Amino acid sequence: MKKLAISIGDLNGVGLEIALRAHREITKVCKPIYCINENMLAWGSALLGIDVPEDFEIRDCGKVFEITPGVCCADAGESSYDSFITAVALAKSNEVDAIVTLPINKEAWEKAGLEYKGHTDALSDLLGCEAIMMLGCEAMFVILYTHHIPLRDVPHEIKTKKLKPFLLKIYEELGCERIAVLGLNPHAGDHGVIGDEDSEIEKAIQKANHFLEREVFFGPMVPDTAFSIANREKFKYFVCMYHDQGLIPLKTLYFEESINVSLNAGIIRTSVDHGTAFDIAYKNAQELSTLSYVNAVHEALKLTGTKVLLTF
Repeated sequence: MKKLAISIGDLNGVGLEIALRAHREITKVCKPIYCINENMLAWGSALLGIDVPEDFEIRDCGKVFEITPGVCCADAGESSYDSFITAVALAKSNEVDAIVTLPINKEAWEKAGLEYKGHTDALSDLLGCEAIMMLGCEAMFVILYTHHIPLRDVPHEIKTKKLKPFLLKIYEELGCERIAVLGLNPHAGDHGVIGDEDSEIEKAIQKANHFLEREVFFGPMVPDTAFSIANREKFKYFVCMYHDQGLIPLKTLYFEESINVSLNAGIIRTSVDHGTAFDIAYKNAQELSTLSYVNAVHEALKLTGTKVLLTF
């Protein structure tokens, strides 16, 4: 049975409750190792009124601090980062097959003095890679060319020489033969009438397909119709030029079940696609869902299979 390291996330949020409530279900398909301080686990489970299962294996990490449900603080940010880097270390040393991350709070990381804006940025730095952010579910995935940067900076990143290798990396990771690529501007630029960025996208698509000697990438697709029912019947993967271009349709259609996947990271990492939910933390709220977490576990196991390897 595959081993997964579980980064527990911000202990002032819902991560620990999700891990405890879903433990029995995920142990049917994998062996989880939870990265959490032993004392914090005992304290958090007591606050939740949930017993820690006897087979709840942990990798002790992080310091002891006062759990304050729903509060953003530096101690919780540092603790969630410690959990994350412990999980990454387990994957790097091949002690686990993949990692699954529960939600962090980006402001808490900032308060802890961390320079990263999230897991993907941290992975890129820690592993010396350019991790690619993919989010979605079995029905549809969006892949973000740019993610946590200001919208005003996005057009400057749309260059053929950068986008072509990005597309080829996606193919190398997924091996999918049909991938949609969205344009940037309204009407995908209308042949240069509304900006020239889309011509850069078109050239990147052509060059990537030429390298692969077949048509794998399709576009640039007009953004406002890209996610039509007809297109979602043709494509499962959509490359988006910026964060909200992909996340708005995804979360409108598949909010509960969607997950986050890091491609091109050198290790397999999946995550829930939701935040710390401070408003319901430690309240045993009925609206708390473990579906995204369970889906992230299943996707991590799926990704432990083979990949296509390219040289370019």
